[in-house]
Amino acid sequence: MSEVKRRSAGRPASSAKASGGHSQSLVRGLKLLEHISVSPQGLSLSELADMAGLAPSTAHRLLQALQSQGYVTQENEQGLWRIDVKAFRIGNSFLEARDFIATSRPYLRRLTSVTGETANLGIRDGATAVFLAQHESPQMMRMITRLGSRAPLHASGVGKALLAWTPDDERVQLLEGRELTRVTENTLYTPDTLQDEMARIRAQGFACDREEHAIGLHCVAACVYDEHGTPLTAISVSGPMARIPETRLMELGGLVQDTAAEITAQLGGQVPS
Repeated sequence: MSEVKRRSAGRPASSAKASGGHSQSLVRGLKLLEHISVSPQGLSLSELADMAGLAPSTAHRLLQALQSQGYVTQENEQGLWRIDVKAFRIGNSFLEARDFIATSRPYLRRLTSVTGETANLGIRDGATAVFLAQHESPQMMRMITRLGSRAPLHASGVGKALLAWTPDDERVQLLEGRELTRVTENTLYTPDTLQDEMARIRAQGFACDREEHAIGLHCVAACVYDEHGTPLTAISVSGPMARIPETRLMELGGLVQDTAAEITAQLGGQVPS
């Protein structure tokens, strides 16, 4: 008898079955946890059993196990099951560990490969956009932004995208009483024109910079969102007007918007409706 066979012979006959049973219970328990997680108002035992396709007694046994470990809790009055603090901590550890710059880099490379233009990533810091990552265009004439450099929110593609989806009260606070610099003759710097631009950006899903930050340069940008649908960062594609005329600006806008949505999903975020 081979060594493998000897080990098999020495193993209790019920071991494999028990292992499979434990795995099945784990999967069922996780499924219950998933159902509860998308129902913040709570779910009854009968609702959970029905959703998971389990007998109420089985569902109750699994819920009790999850409760004993601090993953779910039961509201006494109505008997509804809800997410408890340990499940929140585990989910929150993912949010704390995510690195949106590292996650975005392959997407920036892909944008440059597809468009031939420079792709950028920036965040909002007060009333300015700060550029943190870039993938340069291979073209001789190309847009290059020094990492760490800043641009006014109202006068850059990344900045306008971030500004447009900043909560209304916060945006008003950012702009109120602040003199908006006219960076070029095309910069939108009055409250009325900027308000109209914000509405336009939200309607189309991406921001356009038409020589507003630098003469001869066009840019499109879209936001990457966190789990609350709040802007986390924004990505953009920039290049000379000669290669990005108005018609291509709109085409690239859709591409950048779709790419930003992919990054949002990768980070566990949510694109606002």
